Amino acid sequence: MTGPTLAFFTRLLDDAAPTERYALALAQIQHAERHGIGRAWVAQHHFRAAEGGLPSPLVLLAHAAARTTRIRLGTGVITLPLEDPVRVAEDAVVADLLAGGRLDLGLGSGGTPSSFPPFGEDVRDKAPVYDRKLRVLLDALRGRDIGADNTLYPDAGDLASRIWQATFSAPGGHRAGIHGHGLLLSRTQPRPADALRAPLAQLQDPVIDAYLEALPTGTAPRITASRTVFVADDRAEALRFAEVGLRRAAEGFRRQGQTIPGDDLDDLILALDTHLGTPDDVAASLAADTTLNRATEVAFQVHSVDAPHEHVLRSIELFAEQVAPALGYTTASSSTASSSTASSSTDTLRENA
Repeated sequence: MTGPTLAFFTRLLDDAAPTERYALALAQIQHAERHGIGRAWVAQHHFRAAEGGLPSPLVLLAHAAARTTRIRLGTGVITLPLEDPVRVAEDAVVADLLAGGRLDLGLGSGGTPSSFPPFGEDVRDKAPVYDRKLRVLLDALRGRDIGADNTLYPDAGDLASRIWQATFSAPGGHRAGIHGHGLLLSRTQPRPADALRAPLAQLQDPVIDAYLEALPTGTAPRITASRTVFVADDRAEALRFAEVGLRRAAEGFRRQGQTIPGDDLDDLILALDTHLGTPDDVAASLAADTTLNRATEVAFQVHSVDAPHEHVLRSIELFAEQVAPALGYTTASSSTASSSTASSSTDTLRENA
């Protein structure tokens, strides 16, 4: 039995102007491809640069498709209640055609209440709006009539079989399962007041259970577990960046009303479900995360550590070359991967800046 495949996730949170953020993200995706990472996910966030730098993920992925050849490209996620589902279908189909069928369409209902009013939506209605727009999107991708005897052009091919849904809850897992979609699990999520130090598996295993129970007979599960992972050549370096990034993240969660227990760095590493340190440190930490035993894909991201770009590149290398083999994770074959990648990483950045 093979282990889960690997994906790289970026929220485009580099400390840089938008043009440079996009160039850095592209360089990281290309670097992940060279090191046999099978998929790259990008997150959509509106309005606030500190939460994420990409309101239009399909535009970026179409560009990334032209600069890569093998790595799959996914939206993690598009906030469907804030979108016209027919336009999402049209844009996704064109992006998929440009990518040679490498697109995966991840969807979610949204988590930032202040993003809803500019789109004429009320966050309190997001669940029914999501369900309604999901039905329209699926009809469009499946070639059904979407009004006035219109069907989607270009044809979506099998893109409807490459949809993923993100959720924190068992009902959300059930919804993804009944459609036969993939399940996207978050890198961290809020704990109930009576279980603030509960392991992440305690929250996510019930979501997986509901998903698997709802899957149609004969449908293979697709479960991506995203995790915050920062691999460095020494633990002190990893802790130095974590001290800044995790404190900033904890403060942000607290402003949103979440309770983050403890305030020393070890507390924050635990509370924010962060795996960091040397390759041996990270391999041991991930091995203790039992939910990953049930995942078909592990998507690693540096956020909330948010180290500088060159350290993100190094983390990708160390994860692919040392952590993944230690855990039995599966990487794609890559004839262009090299053990001396620092200079090629810099060259890639120059080419795309």
